[in-house]
Amino acid sequence: MTVSFQAPILNLENVSRQFGDFRAVDQLTLEVAAGEIVGLLGPNGAGKTTTVKMLMGMMRQTSGDLSLFGMDCFTERSEVQKRVGFLPDEPNFQAHLRGIELLEFVGKVRGLSPETITAHIDDVGAKLGLVEDLGEFAANYSKGMRKKLAFLMATVHQPELLIMDEPTNGLDPVATRSFLELVMRFVEGGAGVLYSTHLLDQAEKVCHRCVVMNRGQLVAEGTVASLKAESGVETLEEVFFAVTGEAESTHA
Repeated sequence: MTVSFQAPILNLENVSRQFGDFRAVDQLTLEVAAGEIVGLLGPNGAGKTTTVKMLMGMMRQTSGDLSLFGMDCFTERSEVQKRVGFLPDEPNFQAHLRGIELLEFVGKVRGLSPETITAHIDDVGAKLGLVEDLGEFAANYSKGMRKKLAFLMATVHQPELLIMDEPTNGLDPVATRSFLELVMRFVEGGAGVLYSTHLLDQAEKVCHRCVVMNRGQLVAEGTVASLKAESGVETLEEVFFAVTGEAESTHA
């Protein structure tokens, strides 16, 4: 079945980011549409994290155009972030606060009512199996629990775009399945997703399109089916090795 998407909500056009003499991102062009999951793939040092940081307004591009919802990610980041949910690879929280206090704080900052926050906990928190742990101090959370809490916080305002960096890192298989079901539900509701991951089998299953970066440059882009056809291989993992030149014994 052919899937059609709306106009892009995330746009990068010839975006570069320079650190002294080192170019971490080199002339990257990328789009994500509403209702679409785009996998951002590449080996360590490919420029994925730098790209995510620019999208979140944490740093400014050296050159090129970068926008979310038609707004500049750096100069208009406060407005952009009202419509975006961000799940980092390693969430960090104030250790002296409980999970529920952190979630309530984020919800209040975003202008949400206590009833809306509670409904989110009863829905998404229950799906992730985190409700009973929200009264615990964040300092006592396992890596998986931190990821679940971070996802709750990132989605409490029903964002139109989710930007996620290694989103299932630290989750067990049961939690991973529940997490991916929730992501698909957000997408079916019209949200777009930029899904940065090293888990190529997971990307092959959940992403509508994939972008592969290597040494700061885009080296492949397309649907999983088209990428495999172009490379003459059977799996996304084989595509990855072919376009990045990584040895097959190297973990992607």
